[in-house]
Amino acid sequence: MRAVTQSSPGGPETLSLTELPDPAPGPGEVLIEVAATAVNRADLLQRQGNYPPPPGASDVIGLECSGTIAALGEGVADWSVGDEVCALLAGGGYASHVVVPVGQVMGVPEGIDLVTAAALPEVACTVWSNVFMVAGLRPGENFLVHGGGGGIGTFAIQLAHAVGARVFTTAGSPEKLQRCRELGADVAINYRDEDFVKVVREATGGHGADVVLDNMGAKYLPRNVDVLADEGRLVIIGMQGGVKGELNIAKLLSKRGAVIATALRSRPVDNKARICASVVENVWPLVADGTVKPVVSEVLSLADVARAHRLVEDGDSIGKVLMTP
Repeated sequence: MRAVTQSSPGGPETLSLTELPDPAPGPGEVLIEVAATAVNRADLLQRQGNYPPPPGASDVIGLECSGTIAALGEGVADWSVGDEVCALLAGGGYASHVVVPVGQVMGVPEGIDLVTAAALPEVACTVWSNVFMVAGLRPGENFLVHGGGGGIGTFAIQLAHAVGARVFTTAGSPEKLQRCRELGADVAINYRDEDFVKVVREATGGHGADVVLDNMGAKYLPRNVDVLADEGRLVIIGMQGGVKGELNIAKLLSKRGAVIATALRSRPVDNKARICASVVENVWPLVADGTVKPVVSEVLSLADVARAHRLVEDGDSIGKVLMTP
């Protein structure tokens, strides 16, 4: 099979397309002939040597894909060869073929083409599991998502808006801020010259954000606690702004607030299977009827993997960058 390999940890120039032995599905797994994969921030960390795959996962980068089932492992009964699917992966997406546990395989939502479907698994599972299954966002609550122009942000804005939350987001350019508003953000904040704590508190009459989805980590921790409403829930899913921050426990106690840190990739297979099943039940209908749409910035080939990584690393793209074998 064709796959992206890496000469050594480092920059995008260390990635190249090569040939590897074809994988075969084991019991409870399926083999997918990949139509497309997507570049995620976690992929950049793995390339740099800072986010190794969990035990047993492929060393090939790539956390999601879409494609056609090419073979079934022993005991797989719910799918057939030739079915068009998308999948959440622990690794291996940057390839022409990938093996995945059957519980992480999802049908393609109606009306979505097979290539575009590669933009869905990681963002849908991340947003649904964290914002709704963990933080319990409810209609009428105030929701703040950082990085509104990225893959997670563009999806979170739409999904929170769809369920009736008031949506706040941060982004760093006029173009991204406008796109966030088009997707359903009620208030879009330029983090370069505005204080998101002040803007959110003023816009909510001092109430604050009931749920915050944060990809920055340490850099935003004190201000995320400041912006929380009473009984607010801060969910940290990234560490672009560092790994060590100061937490004012007294302030958190006074708000009866919660700080939750989660990772999707390292969860047990059965846990990820439950998330995927919940996404198919609750999110896919909203995608199928057009309420929530995958946002794709560019579609490149795997041979252009270095360019794809640079696009995501530079932060100029809006939504997902996809690659096809």
